[in-house]
Amino acid sequence: MVAMSRHIKNNYVQFFLGCFIVIGVLHALTVGLEEKVTSFSPLLFPMLTIFLLVFHLFIACFMVMKYWCDRQRLYLLAFAFAYIGSAMLMMGTLSSFPAWLDMYQFNVVNYNDAMIFFTFRHLLMSVLFIASALLYFIRNRPLSKTFHLLFIAGATIFTAAMVWLAWIYSSYSPLLSLDLVDNETRQYMLLWKQEINTVLILCWVVSLATLMIITRVRNMFWVGGNFLCVCYIATLAMLFLGGHAEDITWYRARLFETVATLLIIFVLLYDVFNLYRDSHLKYQQSYQNSIRDPLTRLYNRSYFYDALNQSLRKANEIHPVSVIVSDLDRFKRINDNYGHLQGDKVLQFVAQLLMDSVRPQDIAARIGGEEFVLMLTHTSSDAARQVAERVRLKLSGFDRTSSGGQLPEPITISMGVFTATSSKTSAEECVECADKAMYEAKETGRNRVVVFR
Repeated sequence: MVAMSRHIKNNYVQFFLGCFIVIGVLHALTVGLEEKVTSFSPLLFPMLTIFLLVFHLFIACFMVMKYWCDRQRLYLLAFAFAYIGSAMLMMGTLSSFPAWLDMYQFNVVNYNDAMIFFTFRHLLMSVLFIASALLYFIRNRPLSKTFHLLFIAGATIFTAAMVWLAWIYSSYSPLLSLDLVDNETRQYMLLWKQEINTVLILCWVVSLATLMIITRVRNMFWVGGNFLCVCYIATLAMLFLGGHAEDITWYRARLFETVATLLIIFVLLYDVFNLYRDSHLKYQQSYQNSIRDPLTRLYNRSYFYDALNQSLRKANEIHPVSVIVSDLDRFKRINDNYGHLQGDKVLQFVAQLLMDSVRPQDIAARIGGEEFVLMLTHTSSDAARQVAERVRLKLSGFDRTSSGGQLPEPITISMGVFTATSSKTSAEECVECADKAMYEAKETGRNRVVVFR
């Protein structure tokens, strides 16, 4: 319990230290840019908004696709609705800046509408971020399909309601009004400075606290989510310190938010990379388990025959393919006298010896109880016999002491060799001929190598 508490505290310290460094670097970059650029183009704000809109749509699609792959992660849909709603409200922001479409309307800007859409966007996102954290908290509970549908319906209604409220409070609707910016002087109204901005900062503080307590910043995905909350708090603090729209803090806040969102995309891509890497490793492990013998980790019978058939297609006098079938002599006595566990150790020892005795391009497989087979590509009959003889002599030289206790007594092996020099030879014929040579070795005294003639 104490170790877990220390681990969580360590996560929090590392997270806040990382946020301090990243925010400090971003702040230094924006200040450096401001020193080099005396005044910003009127198109900068809508251009950054367009970038943000595209980034948010990208993140929303990413969340939906992750949920589609794993329906247990309902909390991803809360994020998706947050970013979809944010993108829709940013379209309202862009409509307040006709200059990004009409080059002759630089002075026709409705800053009050832009701030209204900005306000409802942050309210929408902070609430859905909290909802995502709560859904993550209950992720291991069996949630019915009805619950999923109810949440999707509720999130849709909430998102649509926030977009609709932003629309009717803006100048596009005569129903309601909300004065946050004076479009004549571009000064922030007291309602924004003293109440709205403070409420938005508190919303993001609550979101950050909820995410940190529930997720404990346990992986890069939640590091990104918590970092975004910190960035939104920093953005709102910048606007709080500003005096009017289009001052330096106006552009700094939007530039900061855009770069921070881009960093989140990189975090999500890193998360995708980790998922791909994990799935690839699992696939490789699963594939290896399907082609290897579980006891000896040599290739299994099925993989050996597939590899042999492929090699035989190119077999000729210049590129012969040799097969060595081997069988441990009197192996039944090992199981009877020392037990099957000791017998397994013997098989593992012999398997390792065979793997160490062939080249990387050759195949060592276990095709029966104590029966092994080697496939040697581009190997003549004499060379294959030398390989078999080397294995036989090496194995017969081990005893209980030199084998580290894996061999309870000296073990010998009988081996048969067959070499195919024609592509017309089948894998079954190769193994059958080598098997016959191996049985001849057994019948003529064991512990020997016989080449099929």
